[in-house]
Amino acid sequence: MREVPEACPFCRPEPRLIIAENALAVAILDAYPVNPGHTLVIPRRHVSSWFDASQDERIAMLVLVDEVKRSQEAASPPAGYNIGVNVGEAAGQTVGHVHVHVIPRYTGDVDDPSGGVRFVIPARGHYRRPGYIPSAKE
Repeated sequence: MREVPEACPFCRPEPRLIIAENALAVAILDAYPVNPGHTLVIPRRHVSSWFDASQDERIAMLVLVDEVKRSQEAASPPAGYNIGVNVGEAAGQTVGHVHVHVIPRYTGDVDDPSGGVRFVIPARGHYRRPGYIPSAKE
């Protein structure tokens, strides 16, 4: 039997919350969604980082990312997606169990979506704007 940290919210997801699963991973709707359909894909084994997950676990998570997308497309097709993983506190990881965010994007959900995930550092998001020069302090 695997050792499961008591405080980890992803180690024992309630069965009613699981929307897709395979032998090594599960997908659940995010409790604090950025957009409708925001889903988390989580390995069953408690592992803190994408880089600590086994190759089989990573593949299992990516298979579920595709399954979540197919489900989204069938229900209410978004105009796009952001898919991401936060690794480490400096990158914004707040739960020490790796999880892949699948965030459906809809036309008009933000005024200007250009730059996408580059907005993890807001001042560097609009890199295509004329005159943009990143500074070390941005």
